[in-house]
Amino acid sequence: MDFLNVKDQTFFITGVANKKSVAYLSAKVLEEAGAKLIFSVQKEDQLAKVEKLFPESDFYLMDVEREETITQVASSLSEKGIKLSGLLHSIAFANLMEPKPFHETSWEDWAQADRISCFSLSQISGKFKELFHENASVVTISISDTLATSYGYMGPIKASLDASVAYLAKSFSEFSKVRFNAVCAGPLKTSASAGIPGYIDNYIFAEQLTLRKEALKTTEVANTVAFLLSERSSGINGTGIRVDAGLRANGFDQKVVKTVADHL
Repeated sequence: MDFLNVKDQTFFITGVANKKSVAYLSAKVLEEAGAKLIFSVQKEDQLAKVEKLFPESDFYLMDVEREETITQVASSLSEKGIKLSGLLHSIAFANLMEPKPFHETSWEDWAQADRISCFSLSQISGKFKELFHENASVVTISISDTLATSYGYMGPIKASLDASVAYLAKSFSEFSKVRFNAVCAGPLKTSASAGIPGYIDNYIFAEQLTLRKEALKTTEVANTVAFLLSERSSGINGTGIRVDAGLRANGFDQKVVKTVADHL
């Protein structure tokens, strides 16, 4: 028997951008285990591209900046009698085209990033409340260190996302056994991360701080996502699972320390 035991269960996946994305690889793990998948895309111009990746699945346009589209998707799924065993929230955006010091972050940029990257988790979960099986699992994608200032104002927003996981778990526990967790991933080589100023240097630095001296693979994050979405993780709720290849435990790696010291 497949360990995940998700055959014929239905999962709703957000945030598939391309074959490098966490959402794509997580969906592939579930698909290979026999799960049924439903996808949403944020913008209409993404639809055709993502449909080619999962031609047997259903797709919906769900722009989380427009609440009515979330309501419409929830209503459509309900009308079809669909019940979800899980939801993957893998949506994030920040306007980093013109990097500014943190204290110069505009309210407009902050509000947009928060609505898409954080508040959308609560909003989608609320709208989908009646669609979840009693033991369903909701997983969101966060970062391994929300104090890593190279993420700019996205760091505090991801910290808010992490906190939201616990609050949603508590809120839903009043009427269900739906679980909420975050996968807090270390630096990854994805298309989304490529848009962060200076990210490549940070990625290389982070790789040297992993205990194995090898960068974190997106497939490793995806495997953790699939595990949390399955009932195999039934005892995990309201928390974040750090997946960073030991980076946080190795802040004073002697090789890295010597390299820096030799160049001072």
